[in-house]
Amino acid sequence: MTQPDRSMLSSLVPRAGTLMLALAGAATFHLLGLPLPFLFGPMSFCLAAALTGARLRGMGPISVGARTILGVAVGASITPQVVAQIPQMALSVVLVPVYVLLIGLIGVPFFRRLGFDPATSYYAAMPGGLQDMVIFGQEAGADVRALSLIHATRVAVLVTIAPAILVWLYDAPLTGAMGAPLRDFGAGQLGWMAVSAIVGWKGGEYLGLFGASILGPMITTAALSMAGIITQRPPAEAIMLAQLFIGIGIGVQYVGVTLRELRMFVLSGLAFVMVLAVLAAAFTEFVVLTGLARPLEGFLAFAPGGQAELTVLAIVVGADLGFVVLHHLTRIVVVITGAPLMARYMGVPRPVRRRP
Repeated sequence: MTQPDRSMLSSLVPRAGTLMLALAGAATFHLLGLPLPFLFGPMSFCLAAALTGARLRGMGPISVGARTILGVAVGASITPQVVAQIPQMALSVVLVPVYVLLIGLIGVPFFRRLGFDPATSYYAAMPGGLQDMVIFGQEAGADVRALSLIHATRVAVLVTIAPAILVWLYDAPLTGAMGAPLRDFGAGQLGWMAVSAIVGWKGGEYLGLFGASILGPMITTAALSMAGIITQRPPAEAIMLAQLFIGIGIGVQYVGVTLRELRMFVLSGLAFVMVLAVLAAAFTEFVVLTGLARPLEGFLAFAPGGQAELTVLAIVVGADLGFVVLHHLTRIVVVITGAPLMARYMGVPRPVRRRP
């Protein structure tokens, strides 16, 4: 067996084991009647296995590709009627940069007091995507492992807590229809969705678009939706598949974690989540009391979780996808464009984004 063959085999075996574990988690949660089994089952099983030292591996490009399903789902929800409502959302969208600024002003000193260096503190505080903040931080000389675990903890905790809040506080059932079953789709719709997903994803990567696997397909699908070509969201089975890979992605972040890392990085992430929860609750309450948003959409719009995870929740509870996604897109744009500039102002080296 050649060296490339050995390398491929050493990658395939743990990935196959990880996938089987995730499917077992999804099946277990489904049989027990627990909410969001295709998200929480894989996440719980992979997280528990990772903490016990199991050799798990992420799904690589397959996992990234699964996120295109969410991009297509969001893009298909952007219709002429939704676009006509954008001016009505402007006032709450304007609050997003203020929200991000407050998180930074509180978060950076918070992590500095815990003993982290300036670069790590800055990119740990920024509520952006896990991958983007790790890339920025790495190029600025931050502690990559710390950033990975802090942001993974933020996403894992919020993904776990948010559904409970949606049910108990907002009376939003987690059993809403994610979409029509696959049997209700014609070949034409599925074909356009597949083309839109691939073209948007790869085109976004070529252009250096952040979050290309979601934002690229969202843009191409929105154009086709506005033109009346794509008229449905992806099948429910596709949304479940996306949840499966999101759950795996969260769980495997904890592979190889040590007791020191649990104490330093994961506990720091947990503490910062509490800070984020207070800020998110304050902004949610403000937009709801001022009539800028309904309670459900206000909560999901300002929850500082991952874009993919919150998109899934918005789909499941039947929230206004256009409203929720517009606010998270704004947050991502503000973080990605503003974080390097503010970091440089604070003396942290500015990372350079390289085109794939």
